[in-house]
Amino acid sequence: MFIYPKFVSGKQVIARVYDKTSKMMQNITVYRLKKDEEIELIEPGMESAYLILSGNVTVFYKDKSVTMARKSVFEELPTCLHLPKDVSTIIKASEDSEILVQSTENDKEFAPRLFTKDDVYKFVSCEGRWEDTATRDVVDIITIKNSPYSNMVMGEVYARQGRWWSYIPHDHPQPEVYYYKFARPEGFGACFIGEKAHTIKDGSAGLFEGGKTHAQVTAPGYPMYCCWMIRHLPGDPWDNTRTDDPRYSWLLEK
Repeated sequence: MFIYPKFVSGKQVIARVYDKTSKMMQNITVYRLKKDEEIELIEPGMESAYLILSGNVTVFYKDKSVTMARKSVFEELPTCLHLPKDVSTIIKASEDSEILVQSTENDKEFAPRLFTKDDVYKFVSCEGRWEDTATRDVVDIITIKNSPYSNMVMGEVYARQGRWWSYIPHDHPQPEVYYYKFARPEGFGACFIGEKAHTIKDGSAGLFEGGKTHAQVTAPGYPMYCCWMIRHLPGDPWDNTRTDDPRYSWLLEK
């Protein structure tokens, strides 16, 4: 499924566990806050990750607070607050800001954790392959290694202009959501879900059911940002495994 959700009253709904996007098993929302605006959030029974996309916000929770700031997703590494279930938050913006919230059911108790720019892991993928046509920069935030108590994964991809990523086409049993951004509003790319192609625009999202292959490309002149979010399955967590489309597996041969 590929969607083009609009902002309504400062809120952009990407996925919900109870509607047509229920197979994603996650609630995912982007909030756009004006300077001095504040909102109160709680997802009962769900762990939540609060990822700053741009601006400056302070998140108040459990008599504590953290401030997260970011010029843009293209200029700075992420900061993300990860909270256990049933924690109410108040988010206050000190300037115009955007924040993405990913939530999913999790009965486990764990200590709140702030992932700073020094905590995330950045690496380059596919460098030197296929004349560097699929080279991309990847950032791991919440993973099964650093958060084995979590039911979800969160990371970011920075696709260099004119490059492919999530390549070769592959799938995995766990559902995944991609949320895309461009530095310029006319930026575009293409997402292939199975054999079907979809135009990627700023603020669009790809929702991939388990077993659906996915790959994407961005236009020359338009680097692409993506927040990628995976939901572990009971007894089958995602641990960087994937099933490559056998038609293209020859490309992985040295």
